[in-house]
Amino acid sequence: MLPSLRSNLLMADSPDLFDSPDTPAAAATPPGLTAESIGDRPIASPVALKYLRLHLCPEVGSIRFGNLIRELGGIDAVLRAAAGRLQSVTQVGPKTADRIARHRDEVDVDMEVRLAGELGCRILCLADPEYPAILKMIDDPPPCLYYRGTLDRGDGLALAIVGSRRCSRYGAEQAERFAALAVRAGMTVISGLARGIDSFAHRGALKAGGRTLAVTGCGLAHVFPQEQEGLAGEIAANGAVISELPMTIPPDAKNFPPRNRIIAGLSLGVMVIEAAQRSGALITARLAGEYNREVFAVPGPIDSPYAEGANDLIRQGAAKLVMRMEDVLAELGEAGALLMQAGQSDSSDPSGRSESPAQGGERINPPREHAVALTELQSRIVEAVAAGQRALDDLCEVVGETPGRIASQLITLQLLGVVRRLPGEMYEATRK
Repeated sequence: MLPSLRSNLLMADSPDLFDSPDTPAAAATPPGLTAESIGDRPIASPVALKYLRLHLCPEVGSIRFGNLIRELGGIDAVLRAAAGRLQSVTQVGPKTADRIARHRDEVDVDMEVRLAGELGCRILCLADPEYPAILKMIDDPPPCLYYRGTLDRGDGLALAIVGSRRCSRYGAEQAERFAALAVRAGMTVISGLARGIDSFAHRGALKAGGRTLAVTGCGLAHVFPQEQEGLAGEIAANGAVISELPMTIPPDAKNFPPRNRIIAGLSLGVMVIEAAQRSGALITARLAGEYNREVFAVPGPIDSPYAEGANDLIRQGAAKLVMRMEDVLAELGEAGALLMQAGQSDSSDPSGRSESPAQGGERINPPREHAVALTELQSRIVEAVAAGQRALDDLCEVVGETPGRIASQLITLQLLGVVRRLPGEMYEATRK
């Protein structure tokens, strides 16, 4: 993983304009809005309920939402603003401002939350601490994120595997193979629940006993394609099915390219396996490059139309050629080195026939959190924060290292889910 992305990840948990003073996480539920729960967790936090009032307005996409929050100073200010004030925001003219002012008071947030609860879904907003930190770093993160299943701290170590809906047997085998190897290396596998490569990637992760996330292009009241309903259920039981779209939005071709940015944004790197020249997987690869993620491609037969897009990425230098999991981990910097150190990826056979649990080998549960071996310095940092919350200066004094070295190790420990950053530049262990 590139250094600038590491730095951004460290900053991701700090308060920003999405965590404005008028929207504290513990705020009371707004009048007229519900805060139903699944088990002991609310379907949507009080702040998320406010975000939904704006998110459900058809005129407000992720970019316009971000402009409104930044330029007006927080969600409460946006919900209070008159149309005249709204129209001063970038990309919001008079007509759009009038529609936003009208629709934000007409949308049925209660119904949206009830439907989410009935279908076992939760809704996060950018101000929620559970919102994936790595996803906040893209230019236009989803203001609200719906999911069915669970989101895990370890999902920050994720590899996206994407490719053609129409794939060859070779492509299917490689998707299952690399998904299984990623799981064995301690990573979560992300894809798009589509036919073809996406499906084989999800199944490879599941067969290997790991976690996988599916990002869809429709609301979670739908499963698309319909024949993937069983697979979607398995994913929800071992990861999550995710969408940025309101619950009842049906499948629509226009919604699938935007969802690709979420696939790229949730991952440390994107692997393309069999993509034709106009495949949506190439959009995901391009976005990954723009987001400072790594881009990988598995080479395919030079005479196969299914492999033209992936082969071109390699030829143009836009993707790194990969034949084994070590090729991926080597590009992920310190996080990849630690995963490789754990000795979970046995990928010496380029054919993949003997190394993948997805192809009949032994099922191996993925290493999570502390299963990854830590360096001596990282162990001392974890020991220090396990004794109580500490600031960076305190850690430097206790551990006896420079701020630069401590800060770089804290980034890796956050990626591994061992340490978390708190407001006020404090750090604590995720397990005491």
